[in-house]
Amino acid sequence: MQRKSLLCGLVGATLTLGMTSVSMAAPAATPAGAPATSAYNQPPKEILDVMRAPASPSPSLSPKRDKLMLVTMDDYPSIAKVATPFLRLAGVRIEPGNHSQHDTPGGYGIPPCLSAIDLVQVADGATTAVKLPADACPRRPMWSADGQRFAFENITATAVELWVGDAKTGAVRRLPGVRLNQMFGDQVQWMPDQKTLLVKLVHAQKAPPPAPPGSDGPGIQESLGATGQSSTYENRDTLRNRHDEALFEHYGKSQLALVDAASGKITPIGKPGLYEELDVAPDGRHAVVTEIRPPYSYVTTFDRFPKQIDLWDLAASKGKTANPVLREIAALPLADRVPNRGVPTGPRNFTWRPTDAATLVWAEALDGGDPKVQAAQRDRLVMLKAPFKGEPVEIARTEQRYAGLAWSEQPEVALLTDYDVNRKWRRTWQIDVDNAGAARRLVWDMSTDEKYADPGSPVRRTLANGFSVIRQDGDTIYLSGAGSSPDGDRPFLDKFDLKAQKAERLYRSSASSYEQFLGFANDNTGRLLTWYQSAAETPNAFVRTVGQGTAAAAGEPSYASTSVALTRLADPVPQVREIKKRLVKYKRADGVDLSFTLYTPPGYKEGTRLPTILNAYPLDYADASKAGQTTGSQATFTRLRQYRLLLLSGYAIIDSAAFPIVGDPRKAYDTYTEQLVANAKAAVDEAVRLGVTDPNRVGVTGHSHGALMTANLLAHSTLFKAGAATSGSYNKSLTPFGFQNERRSVWEAPDVYTKASTFFYADKLKTPLLIVHGGDDANPGTTPLQSTKLYEAIRGNGGTTRLVMLPYEPHWYAARESNEQLIYEMLRWFDKYVKDAPAGAAAGTTTAKP
Repeated sequence: MQRKSLLCGLVGATLTLGMTSVSMAAPAATPAGAPATSAYNQPPKEILDVMRAPASPSPSLSPKRDKLMLVTMDDYPSIAKVATPFLRLAGVRIEPGNHSQHDTPGGYGIPPCLSAIDLVQVADGATTAVKLPADACPRRPMWSADGQRFAFENITATAVELWVGDAKTGAVRRLPGVRLNQMFGDQVQWMPDQKTLLVKLVHAQKAPPPAPPGSDGPGIQESLGATGQSSTYENRDTLRNRHDEALFEHYGKSQLALVDAASGKITPIGKPGLYEELDVAPDGRHAVVTEIRPPYSYVTTFDRFPKQIDLWDLAASKGKTANPVLREIAALPLADRVPNRGVPTGPRNFTWRPTDAATLVWAEALDGGDPKVQAAQRDRLVMLKAPFKGEPVEIARTEQRYAGLAWSEQPEVALLTDYDVNRKWRRTWQIDVDNAGAARRLVWDMSTDEKYADPGSPVRRTLANGFSVIRQDGDTIYLSGAGSSPDGDRPFLDKFDLKAQKAERLYRSSASSYEQFLGFANDNTGRLLTWYQSAAETPNAFVRTVGQGTAAAAGEPSYASTSVALTRLADPVPQVREIKKRLVKYKRADGVDLSFTLYTPPGYKEGTRLPTILNAYPLDYADASKAGQTTGSQATFTRLRQYRLLLLSGYAIIDSAAFPIVGDPRKAYDTYTEQLVANAKAAVDEAVRLGVTDPNRVGVTGHSHGALMTANLLAHSTLFKAGAATSGSYNKSLTPFGFQNERRSVWEAPDVYTKASTFFYADKLKTPLLIVHGGDDANPGTTPLQSTKLYEAIRGNGGTTRLVMLPYEPHWYAARESNEQLIYEMLRWFDKYVKDAPAGAAAGTTTAKP
């Protein structure tokens, strides 16, 4: 990647960066210390030092609650790793050299490698460092249910290996002969005996991968009159021709096997196949096996391909080439015409009852899977018990779409949740699946946008068989939640009486800190293990004893506790502590409550007006009263990523500004641009009123749907001097069957699609816009073409713009080099068009010299 031409001082000169031609004035010089041979630029040293500081670990509590695993991930892989060749096969990006998934299932970035694992004893804080293999790329470990072991995958150039660790000593070892196939996920899971792992092995095929012929042949698709919409998020890296089909089968085929965690013995199960999901029963003998079958589609991804769903007897299939099918559950056809925001017909959402040896439950649509259809009942739940004879028994029906069944420790208690996508409404019922005549009891009934009254999620316990259930003591369960409030999030733990339908608060984080409940220390409900942090204090584990001490502050309820630090992790970036942040609340012109977090740079003096960058991501709300609810916390430990790094160069940041799009979910985008401008004006006006923001030096940035917001704000308002849009979608006619919460197609609401699309307003977009995109973005709504065409449209209409395509990057940028380039670009752009813009200058003007 070399610079091919550079005409200094000439606006409109051409610079080739990677593979992208961009319009620009003269570039800033590469900072000292950057590799001379690199085509990438770097931001200043004070920013690089923060970007390259070690990451903070994240906690994982063992099932027995006696050990805490601290997992540290690498923030950024190298561009060499990100550039590893891969195949695009029906929604999976697979590296042919080792059968690993090249990025996450949603296409949002290269999975990070682990850099460290530490095991902490909850009893006394004694810590054991796990010695990881040299030059390894481990993935996040999985605890065994007995807490004695953990397993993890290790990615090498030639294989995905399986490693097992001893939770007492921290010793780890590779299980020889195991080459995992990550193609469809579910490649490793602990069996209920907690001594064995069920794996998908790379099929030892005799033939090499199919070689492409002289011509791949035509890619042929046909539609015979039936309607079928493809949502924005479906069509990602689809198959194109018969050669792709052959590759899909070659790399997708797995051999199921059981691996003994102690001896490493491998026992094959059945014959090789395109196995997608594996759901093992608590008895360890039965399993629901989902196998992908042809014919394949060139329209949708593998999750909509035809499926054969069978009930297997694993014990009978060990070491045998035949797959002993006890019973066919379903033979599902190609589901390439599923309604937008709908579900496929036929059995789905399989779950084993954790407290039974082998009782299977699944859901089936009663409305054709279409949320637009008027139906008194949308789904039904059925149950089939071992020995799996006869027909399944119906145990419940839901008026809204089935959204999950949470089993408790007690057989007669389960929580059934349904969801109405049209109203954005969720309900949870207490049911007894064994007593069809018993009336269900409504427990929670609320909007999914409701944050302040959110009861939290049930605390779970892991059974000896590895299944997770709601922890229940008599009629009491426990609820843990974010604790959103007008003053920000304050995590809590409640006791909830199912019979009385009443909650009792056990603990709530103080207003000056952010302390999350991790679990009951050593399984003692009187001792809480928490993850504590504040704006100035590094995240650390604490053991908090409930019912001792006094309330944290005057006016707090009577619940009280004392805490003792379990870990003492150091601050990796102490220089960032000089940055200050505060919650700011205000109103939109129409009265909707809004909020943002205001960051000020190190050394800031009150009353000084600063160049400011606004960042936001629009969210859809059916109810204006819910749109203004405050979320997030100003008491979290400040870490700088992406645009926030500009704080180190003297900018203020209006962060996470509330940008609600309020209205009936079926037509909320009728007033999309008007609401965007109203949100932005309210935020900027408030920051100006506080004396922090210089109204003549404000920029805006956003990612994905936030990038569209950024471009539209420049096209439809005069609030900003410049913008930086990353990985956006600017022409909504290219996602014609819906986007975000817009359910109508472009043919039903052409004006809405046109008005929301900055592309059609490129002739009016004269404010400087930096456009950045990942060259391998797999999100169908944000293909790289979106940015290329917007750049061409702005350039062709005489606007000021710069297009930076980051080679090999997906929707979220992964590589260290790419992220450093991104900050270099943002800093250069905003310095030129925002920070150095003269007071009162028109949008797009600057005093910077070329």
